[in-house]
Formats: sequence, C-alpha cells, structure tokens
Amino acid sequence: MEKNPHNKNLLVELFVEELPPKALNKLGEAFSSVLFESLKLQGLTLENAVVTAFATPRRLAAHIKYVADKAADKQISQKLMPANVGLDANGNATPALLKKLQSLGADASAVANLKNDNNTLFLDVLQAGVTLQDGLQKALNEAIAKLPIPKVMTYQLHENTQNPGWESVNFVRPAHGLVAMHGSSTIAVNALGLNASNITHGHRFEAKQPVITIKHADSYEQQLLDEGAVIASFANRKAEIATQLNAAAQNASTELSTGLKPIEDDALLDEVTALVERPNVLLGQFEEVYLEVPQECLILTMKANQKYFPLLDANNKLTNKFLIVSNINPADPSAVIGGNERVVRPRLADAKFFFDQDRKKTLESRIAGLDKVVYHNKLGSQGERTQRVRAIAKAIGQQLGGDKLAVLADQAALLAKADLVTDMVGEFPELQGIMGRYYAQHEGLDNDLAFAIEDHYKPRFAGDELPRNQVGVCVALADKLETLVGLFSIGEKPTGDKDPFGLRRQALGIIKMLIDSNLTLEFNELINLAILVLDSDELQRNWSLRNFDTKLAEKVTKSQGGDVMYATGYVKRLIDPNALKNVQDFMFDRLSNNLKEQGASSQEVDSVLSLNPQLLLKVPKLLAAVHSFATLPEAPALAAANKRVSNILKKVEGEVKAEVNSSLLQEPAEIALNTALSKVKPEADKLFESGDYTGSLKALAALKAPVDDFFDNVMVNADDPALKANRLGLLATLHQTMNRVADLSKLAS
Repeated sequence: MEKNPHNKNLLVELFVEELPPKALNKLGEAFSSVLFESLKLQGLTLENAVVTAFATPRRLAAHIKYVADKAADKQISQKLMPANVGLDANGNATPALLKKLQSLGADASAVANLKNDNNTLFLDVLQAGVTLQDGLQKALNEAIAKLPIPKVMTYQLHENTQNPGWESVNFVRPAHGLVAMHGSSTIAVNALGLNASNITHGHRFEAKQPVITIKHADSYEQQLLDEGAVIASFANRKAEIATQLNAAAQNASTELSTGLKPIEDDALLDEVTALVERPNVLLGQFEEVYLEVPQECLILTMKANQKYFPLLDANNKLTNKFLIVSNINPADPSAVIGGNERVVRPRLADAKFFFDQDRKKTLESRIAGLDKVVYHNKLGSQGERTQRVRAIAKAIGQQLGGDKLAVLADQAALLAKADLVTDMVGEFPELQGIMGRYYAQHEGLDNDLAFAIEDHYKPRFAGDELPRNQVGVCVALADKLETLVGLFSIGEKPTGDKDPFGLRRQALGIIKMLIDSNLTLEFNELINLAILVLDSDELQRNWSLRNFDTKLAEKVTKSQGGDVMYATGYVKRLIDPNALKNVQDFMFDRLSNNLKEQGASSQEVDSVLSLNPQLLLKVPKLLAAVHSFATLPEAPALAAANKRVSNILKKVEGEVKAEVNSSLLQEPAEIALNTALSKVKPEADKLFESGDYTGSLKALAALKAPVDDFFDNVMVNADDPALKANRLGLLATLHQTMNRVADLSKLAS
C-alpha cells in the first residue's frame, strides 16, 4: 500500500452479462484508457500513475496506480468583465463588478488586486481541486459514454438499482454490479443505475464462492483468480490459452508419435479469450472419412462455427484432431469432449455433403447460373461481369505471353466465378476461389487454370501472396481492373474512411502485381482497356481485343458488319477522359500512401510520381535513385534551380522548345552552361535508357556550378526577343535533362 494515505491505487469494475466477444478487448482498452485520461486531466493522478486494463466475458475493469483523494488546489486567473464595465471614470468598482466579486467569494478589497489585460479585468483566485468522488463520477460517465459499443440494447433496471422497474438504460449488455475502490475504501459513485460497492462475482461454475468481497484495490486480480477462478487480464488469459494449446498439441504428438501443431489464428485466439474466464484446453477428434473434404472447408467450419483449433501435422495437413477451449474444468472431461465431438460431426457431415454434391456438376455447366447472381444493379449480373473480365484478361494475356497465354487467361476468367453458385461457397463465402480450384482439379483441368481460379482474388490484403502463375496474374489483374473502373464509372468511389467495395484494397492489389511481378504493362493502357470493355456491351460481344501496346483503336479487329475505321471512331467516342483521370489519380494516391508507409519521404515520392510513370515496376528503382541523389551535396542547389527553371517556363506563353542556337549565346555563363549540358545530357540520357537511374541523376552533379553561375550572371528575359527565346530554349534543355527520372523541383525545400 502507498506510504501517502491520500495517494492510493484505484479500482473500478463494471460487472455485466456476457459481452460481445469480438469487441471485448477493444471495450476493455477503451474503458480503462478513457477513465485514466479523464482522471489525469482533472489532476487526480500522480505523475508516475499507470493504468492496467482488465476484460473478461462478464466484466470491464481498470486498476490505476497512484490516485489522489483530492486534486491539488491551483491558482487561476478568473476573467471578470470588460474594464470599462467594471470600473467607472475614476477607477472605482461599479455595482456590476462588486456583484461579480461577491459571487466569487471576494469583496471590494479585491479590486486593488485586479489585473487589466487588454481592457479586460481578471482576478487571481485559488481554485479548489476536485474530490476523487466527483472526479471519478465524471470519468466513469465519460468512459461509459465513449465505449465503442457495436450495438446498444435497452433494458430495465433490476431490483438492486436505484429505481428498480421504473427506468430503462442503454448499454451493450445489462449491467449488474459496480465496484469502485480507493485503496480499501469504497467510493460513492454510480453508473447505469448501479451504486458502487466492493462486491463482485467470480466464475459462473468454477468459483469457490459466487460472491467475492474485494478487500483492496490491489487485491482484485489475485482474489478473482483465487476465489473466483477468473483470469481477469485479457492478455494473461490469451497467453494462458496459447500455452495450453501448444502443450495439448505436444501431448497429442507424443501419443501419436508425430508432430502436431494448432492452427495459427490470432483473431480466433482473441475471440476464444473473450469467451472464457478460466480456460481449459481439451483434445477432441472426428472420423477420418471427413478428411476427404478439402481441409480449408473443415478448418473454416471448426473455426467459424465451433471456435475450435484444428491440429495440423508437420506438413501443414489437417489431422482428425482438434483442440477445444473450455470454460469449465471438470474432474472427468470426457463428457465435455464427447459433447463437442457430437456437435462438430454434423457440421463436418454437411461440408462433406456439399463437397460431394458440388462435384457432380462441372464448373462450366454452372456458368449460366451466374446470370442470376446480381453483381451490382447498375453493372449487371456476375455473368455479365464474367464476360468483361474475360475480355480484359485475354488482352492482358496477349500482351504478356501471346496467343497461348491469352487463350488460357480467357478460359480461367470464364470459370473463375463459377464456384459462386456451388453449395459449398453458398454456405461458406470465404471459400470462393479455393473451391473453384478444387473442383477444377477434380475435373482434371490444367493446374495453371485451377490455380488461376483460386489466385484471381489475390493479393487480398497487405502482405498476401501473389498469384502463382501468369494465368492467375492475368485474371487477377482483369478482375481488379473491372471492379475498380466499373464502380468508379457509376460513382461508387471511396469517401473518407468508407470503402464498402474495398476499392483501396483492389488498387493496392493491382499496384503490387505490377511492381512485384515485374509486369511490362503500361498503367494508363490497362485502365483504358477496362474502360473500353466496360463502355459497350456491343463492343464486348462482337469485338475481340488484341495487343494494347499501341493506340486503343489498334486493339480492335473488324466487328461483325463493321470495319477497322468504324471501330477506330467508335473507340475514340467511347473513351471517357475523366474516368481515366479519376482512376489514375486514385491509384497514384494509393501508391503514394503505400510508399510513404514503407518509409519513403513525401518529397521523394512526389518527385517520382509527379511524372506519372506508366511502368510501375520501375517506381522502386526510380525512388531509390532519387533517394541516392538527395544525399549528394549538390542536390539542394540543383533542386532549387530546377524549381526556378520550372517557374520561369510556366510563365512563358506558348511552347518552349528545348533547342539552343549556339551562335546566339553571348554571356560566358550561358556558354558555359550550354557546354556543360552538351557533355552531361548524352551521358545522363544513356544511363537513363540503360536503366541506371541512380547514375543518370548523379551525372547531373556536374551542372551545379554552371547553373549557379548562369542564374547569377545571365538575364533570361532579355530585351532582344531572339536572345530571350534562345535562353529559354537553354533552360528547357536543362529542365528536360534534369527531369527524366523525377521532377527534382519537388525536392526543393
């Protein structure tokens, strides 16, 4: 216990009915942090105060070290009124001022001590510190009000509350108890119709005694453990479950003489931690016949429906063993184990039934069913979407691998969404793509096709793996492009934190594939391709797309009843330049944010992306080159000069050609700059063309001295128009030379 009797540790617990498990940890952290911050702002915590959060299925609690029973008094400057209102012409107090002073407990003698600041009167007063009772009441009200409650329920106050049966309250779950203790003393606060006490409750079934009297704020955690069979700390309970899971897997491994391990799933571990107060891990099993079903199905049903931890062997293959995290610890666990085994069996039987039934039909035979599945009311069905994805995937395949890849990409795109109308995916939507791969392999389709069906959803999140083959890359790119461009075209853009269609994730997926897979696909050409396909059903049905490395019109062959010239005009009419710009801006914004999150500086990222590089695979190399250039001693001066050149050229009306007539050069400084450029430009251009972007930028260092000398000694806006035009041409040549890798003016501070 603390030596200072006025500074003790504080405990607050809200005892409730079972809280939503997926939100429990967040609720516990929010409750304790808001409580602590409110007390801190009111001056009730000492400088070295710390808070510990507790959260179990039936309680939210906080333990705060070093809390005063009263905040310190403090001197404050109390604003009174304007000086011309409080004082008369002779400087004497007016009745209004005297009345205000009286309300503050002061009299006329305080007038002499008033401060006049900017024609406003202030009085220095001693403000009494808030008591812990009042401060905790305020903090408790704030903590409850600010809880990130997923869904509120309304209930009537029960018989032990202030006004039983006459009032109702709104909270995440009905509350039945409130503990508030400062050291060993109870604090008279209330919340949700409950008066604070030192009484709480232990585990529903395992507690040595159902009602626990907390002796001291510091004994709370240990008393709950010893008397109530409750591990109050969410983190400690989670760690205990992880330890027991590994120990149980090890024991099972010893018995079976094979290595077993529980599946790693932190979200499942968090959820199970939120479901039990005193965990007890048990081993269950099911019949091996169910292992004929793809393990993803069995794992998902055990995790999602039963909260079990499946056991994998050394090769990450599912076994018929699983771990149960029980909330009770009976002397004979066989009944608990048997009950769980009986519960899981029908779930596995359903999965097997779905799998067996689905394999009776081919994926191709299911394609017609996609016409009945709505994708978006403005974009049609999944069947129509499949045709658009096919067209895009085929064109990408043609570009990356010719006719063979184009045919495979088209076939994979045709089958990619077929598993959406299977029984298994209908029951477990998370398995879309995965089941398509299994069914394709069952039919004996090529593995490139099968894996492409599964992989076309990848990468699904940051850090996810890329598609395993080029067919998968083609379909994955096509699927994401169709989604992005299609939804942008109907105004479904992300706003603020809202992104219901996951377009930010889709954009990052496209970026990651283009960069990490080193795809030589130009960015705007990809967007234009998607726009082209989305713009017309007639185009989609009747025209086949070819290579798109040249003009868009050249991608379209003769349509039925049309010719190339007609197709060319039609394509140009269909393209919406705003759609291209909107999607490009969105994509580059995502790329910019992603690069900055990885540690790149804002200036360096902006300098690279401001040139709109179309081959995104070059971006990391361009960025590395700019980063290396920025470390050169000449870099700041060259960046500043580049910015100056950019500003000069922007103000010129009409186009400035990067051409120099050497016979018009007069000043020694402009002659020297032109001479330096004639040496540096070919070298920098050669290095740039060879892909040595770092070398290309470093070659520019030789321009620092002549550039500085030019701006110090040459008047660009000469009176002679020919001289002025020539000097502008020299600057345009300099600008062109310096900005091939990146816009170096963005590096200027």
